[in-house]
Amino acid sequence: MTTRHAVISGASIAGLSAAFWLRRTGWEVTVLERAPAFRDGGQNVDVRGTAREVLTRMGLFDAVKEQNTTETGTVFVDSSGRVRAELPSAGPDGATAELEVLRGDLARTILRHLPEGVEVLYGDTISRVEDGPDAVTVTTTGRTFHADLLVVAEGVRSTTRDLLFDDVDRRDLGIAMAFGTIPRTASDDSRWRWYTTTGGRQIHLRPDNHGTTRAMLACTGDFAVVDRAGALSRFRDRFADAGWEARRVLDGFDVSDDVYVDQLTQIRMPSWHRGRVCLVGDAAWCVTPMGGGGASLALVSGYVLAASLSGSGSGLTAYEEWMRPLVDDVQNFPGWLVPFAYPRTRLGLRLRHVADKAFTSRLLAPLTARMTQVAASERALPPIAVPQA
Repeated sequence: MTTRHAVISGASIAGLSAAFWLRRTGWEVTVLERAPAFRDGGQNVDVRGTAREVLTRMGLFDAVKEQNTTETGTVFVDSSGRVRAELPSAGPDGATAELEVLRGDLARTILRHLPEGVEVLYGDTISRVEDGPDAVTVTTTGRTFHADLLVVAEGVRSTTRDLLFDDVDRRDLGIAMAFGTIPRTASDDSRWRWYTTTGGRQIHLRPDNHGTTRAMLACTGDFAVVDRAGALSRFRDRFADAGWEARRVLDGFDVSDDVYVDQLTQIRMPSWHRGRVCLVGDAAWCVTPMGGGGASLALVSGYVLAASLSGSGSGLTAYEEWMRPLVDDVQNFPGWLVPFAYPRTRLGLRLRHVADKAFTSRLLAPLTARMTQVAASERALPPIAVPQA
């Protein structure tokens, strides 16, 4: 029997998960990554719900747990840094999950444990795709591949997806975020500290396992067409009177080498596959931090894709049918969530504070804890056929 060949575009969590499981099920796998080398760094992600089982089946649960960011809880603070309320973090999927890890650390762990035979090529991008009846021909800046499957795992702004699919629904949530790493100070502790103020603004500080602090500024507005320097200038204007640690974060971002600015955009599509091409992770369904669980969905998608194509699996349609309910559950958050999370007025902020107190009270804390149960399914993972050595 001829060995099937998969080309995967994108070497972050979704692409590496697909590479791991496709190779495990007997495929030849080539991973293309446009960056010149492995992209380290990034902010906190977590492994929740069904993704915990996928990670266990990969044999990587303990390896990822060793990369824990050291975060121990999640608190809402006021302008003086005093704790107003604390989110429940009991159990593996609390507000601070058991498997709380930096994006780069999670991706690197998978990369280091890829099965033998996965080829990873850096500094290469797809320029053309021809999907034929017998093969999909993938042309890059320097190579041509004739493969049985093209897996697009390029993220929310995937150029290959946009080249091949004309039914992409991009939903701008009206929120801009700036992420970056700043020096740790004596006032930092082991908790995720979350500050909300008027004008639709938030500041977040989180510990990491590298001796630094991960910071995030988030606000309502449209920063989509602004370059990094222009975006940081706009953030400085917006957060000039925000209080708490705003000045420290802004000054830290000015000299940080890993600041990333994003306009939160959901991706919704009627189908994630066409012919011999399929989408995984954010390229297919970006849920944004508002929905949460993006890294977990990315991990699960790689496993479900490989399982659906292995043994007597019924192919890409089965992959979509299994993943769709999981994704819909995360994407379909209520319309009031954005204005609630980002109050613009003093009255709105007071109402938010009242709600925070209520939802973290002993009476409602169990309900609040269930809101963090994302990327979880009561269905068993589909069986996967691994060739015998």
